[in-house]
Amino acid sequence: MNRPIRIRGGRVLDPARGIDRVQDLWLDQGRVAGLGEDAPAALRNRPDVEVIDAAGAIVSPGLVDIHVHLREPGQEEKETIETGTAAAARGGFTTVACMPNTSPPLDDRQNVEYVVRRAREHGLARVLPIAAVTKGQLGEALTEIEDLVDAGAVAFTDDGKPVRNAEIMRRVLELTRPLGVPVIQHAEDPDLKGAGVMHEGWVSTRLGLKGIPDAAESVMVARDALLAELTGGRVHVAHISAGRTVEILRKAKARGIRITGETTPHHLILTDEAVAGYDTNTKMNPPLRSTRDREALIEGVVDGTIDCLATDHAPHTDIEKDNDFDAAPFGIVGLETALGIYLKALVDPKHLSLSDLILRMTRKPLEVLGRAGGTLEAGSDADVTVFDPAQRWTVRASEFASKSRNTPFDGWNLSGRILVTVVGGRVTYRAEAEARVS
Repeated sequence: MNRPIRIRGGRVLDPARGIDRVQDLWLDQGRVAGLGEDAPAALRNRPDVEVIDAAGAIVSPGLVDIHVHLREPGQEEKETIETGTAAAARGGFTTVACMPNTSPPLDDRQNVEYVVRRAREHGLARVLPIAAVTKGQLGEALTEIEDLVDAGAVAFTDDGKPVRNAEIMRRVLELTRPLGVPVIQHAEDPDLKGAGVMHEGWVSTRLGLKGIPDAAESVMVARDALLAELTGGRVHVAHISAGRTVEILRKAKARGIRITGETTPHHLILTDEAVAGYDTNTKMNPPLRSTRDREALIEGVVDGTIDCLATDHAPHTDIEKDNDFDAAPFGIVGLETALGIYLKALVDPKHLSLSDLILRMTRKPLEVLGRAGGTLEAGSDADVTVFDPAQRWTVRASEFASKSRNTPFDGWNLSGRILVTVVGGRVTYRAEAEARVS
């Protein structure tokens, strides 16, 4: 068992409970033991307590990312559970939910249990597996939904592909409703997307690249909102990129439909203009869209239409990305840069307070999954992120803990340096120079 920990002198920010004050946080036996003088006296007097000096830093519940591709099993040249969770810890994340488009996909009990076991043995963050909706992610036959939940699945998606068949989507919503888990939709009409590689608009025309209209996303969201209303099931829209999607989500929520959504750092900080240099690290699905779309996403985050913030961490090898724009795979890594980008996109321009940002990166994603946590309440899991929101740092992809380097943010100067990450009372990342430990 790890030694007890005292995180000393930090600004404890627990937005789910309305706490924002400078005080010590005590951790013991994998749980939060208390704040300040509320911690047991016997613990405060123990001589073996590890002290982490957090003066001038933020001490928050551990960050949570509900959209991560860990690539294992089958694509270990891109990422593994070990390297992916190391990247998560370095980015301040204590919990990640992994997508099922592995090789083979997470479409049966054996594969889901494999991820659970590997994460327990080698993970530096908690890993919540998300199972496939259809066998082989082929869009034809449903997986064994109840059995997969029993094996550890926390949600269902065919991410990487949409659930194209409306009848299958209806059935999975009906089956998951009594189990209390959401269906996560990669919202995309494949026929409208076609062979598109970037957002359809003036920039794609200028660059001579095939475009993907924003309607390819929003028409699928509109369909799924109606199916959620019909079934009473819960739909969660992954990686929202389009302003029209935000409008649909807002109206659906006003009608009481059980639908939630997430967006990503790159969709909040970049637009399709970033593709002008044909850098394949600006190629992602859904694509970077217009300035108007980006502004609508920010508005949706601010008013709560978009419930939480994720990364869509999608590792690819240098060989795959070092290709023509049309031929390169979609996706970028994001775990190690997420907090810095979100601070730059949302907090620095005063769209969100720091407390609001932390809420959308801790409690809110767990609420989407129907799970407890995301607070520093006594007795809760000792999952903690310590970071300095003012400290500047430079993104160096060559130094990532992730196996992959596919990021458009290499060389960016950001604020918000992660100092310490604690999972279940165990320090999984420590920036030695900044986190003074005695």
